[in-house]
Amino acid sequence: MTDIKTKYLFFTGKGGVGKTSLACATAVEMADAGKVVLLVSTDPASNLKDVLESQVDEHIKQVNGTDRLFAININPENSAEEYRNRVTQPLEGIATKPEIKKIREDLSGACTTEIASFDEFSRFVSGETEGEKFDVIIFDTAPTGHTLRLLELPAAWSSFTEENPDGASCLGPTSALKSGKERYHTVVNRLRDASLTSFYIVARADKASLKEASRTSNELKELGMSNQLLYINGVFKAIDKNDLLAQKIEAMGNGQLNSIPDNLKTLPLKTFPLLPYNVLGIVKLRSLFNSELQKYISENNLLKSETSIQVLKGIDQLVDELCANQQYGLIMTMGKGGVGKTIAASAIAVLLAKKGYEVLLTTTDPAAHIQDFIEQLGELPSTLTVERIDPKAETQRYTEKILEHKGQGQSDEAKKLILEDLKSPCTEEVAVFHAFSKAISMAKRKFVIMDTAPTGHTLLLLDTAGSYHRDIMRNNINAGRLRTPYMLLQDQTLSKIILVSLPETTPMREVGDLQNDLKRANIRPYAWLINQSLSMLSGISDPLLKSRANAEVEVIKTIKTEYADRTFGIPFIAEKKLLPALLDEHLNIVII
Repeated sequence: MTDIKTKYLFFTGKGGVGKTSLACATAVEMADAGKVVLLVSTDPASNLKDVLESQVDEHIKQVNGTDRLFAININPENSAEEYRNRVTQPLEGIATKPEIKKIREDLSGACTTEIASFDEFSRFVSGETEGEKFDVIIFDTAPTGHTLRLLELPAAWSSFTEENPDGASCLGPTSALKSGKERYHTVVNRLRDASLTSFYIVARADKASLKEASRTSNELKELGMSNQLLYINGVFKAIDKNDLLAQKIEAMGNGQLNSIPDNLKTLPLKTFPLLPYNVLGIVKLRSLFNSELQKYISENNLLKSETSIQVLKGIDQLVDELCANQQYGLIMTMGKGGVGKTIAASAIAVLLAKKGYEVLLTTTDPAAHIQDFIEQLGELPSTLTVERIDPKAETQRYTEKILEHKGQGQSDEAKKLILEDLKSPCTEEVAVFHAFSKAISMAKRKFVIMDTAPTGHTLLLLDTAGSYHRDIMRNNINAGRLRTPYMLLQDQTLSKIILVSLPETTPMREVGDLQNDLKRANIRPYAWLINQSLSMLSGISDPLLKSRANAEVEVIKTIKTEYADRTFGIPFIAEKKLLPALLDEHLNIVII
């Protein structure tokens, strides 16, 4: 690690894969080797303070227990709020309150948060300010390709956005950016310079995580950022060879390591083992790159005693509650990528169908994972219908419609800006929501199970912009009796949102943020479903698995007490055919 020659190191990966731990461990090791290091986080769920066991805030501070390591946590929500204020302040007294409210909601999506964060941390790469004081600067979380492409367009820096506030919902007036065009280009050029910048793509040895790593690698390469390394974290090796579950988990992990996506096979690869302890504090961070220290700490942290089994209601009991008082309704599984919302939606749909209810299972999953699960069953219940909304086709249709409307009379550069802005995740959510609306209307007659759902920001954007809800309410003479899709989602008697999380700190915090986002849209989730829980299992003898199960206990307690009105669980299942194995747990189905 200490022979890395680049000044800027970016760690990127899905939530929960361990990128913060690896970024911090790298920073500690380089500081130990004599480098003056700055660690910068732009993660909205940042736990730098916990990992480093040191005070970390929005000012550069030295990390306790080190001589040359400094850290700063750029709060992206604060950055985004400051950005929104800079955009809307000049409009006070000019625009109406509803107009300002709409602009603020336009600027409440993930894209704006990223751009505002990028605006903040660009000063460390540009060489204009604090960045010059450090030999190495390590970033925990990298900007997405969408952010970089959007700001790269010449039109993004023209007066177009100020003259046409509806033209770019993600970017808004560029006068609100602290970074000027020249600083931005300096930063991007340095990110593309392989002698200056390295990108560490962090993943786990599972299909969903590696697929996300593959997509990230391709996106970075398309932007000319090709100096990449692959870190696969949390690789499990069984200690107790007689533990059948441990054997299965190790075999499945090895299978994934042997089938890494082709584009990742060309990258330098380093694997890190699953550890029986949380990597918190300088000593434990040092252990990630020191096998002897790792062995010593592991031996003192392996749990040899029995753990308390977590008793959670199962997914079968969740289904019983969902159909207890009605024979129809909308059920949406939501959560970050890789937490198991697709398997949850599939299982809920099949269990309801096996009870004799009419069920439609629909998804926007571009990888069609839902079809993979359904095909594991062979024969489907006769009352179950499965369909897939193609997000690419829906987004293309929506994009063409908006481009035709907003691009009229605009220059080619202005049209490019609109088009790039329409590549944002928000656009796909809005486009898919229109397709979802057809399925939502069926929820008054049958159970409609939706895998993947729009966020609270998207729903508020639809509402405040009047793109669906308000237009209908304004133009329909029977509006008093009309119920739009947005209103149906707010109706807790008809619609049930199931938030899916893993029993780990980072996924829990991310889903908590998602829940807050939904509450802004006046949508209260029905329940949390904790997936792949080791602590729900009995008979584990492998000390490492026991330690991991024990670590889940506090997370599950926090979910129950601080986040969820109702909590259900799915135990850890180490089977390739996951859906049949999950359903086999719940064979006592009452047919109506």
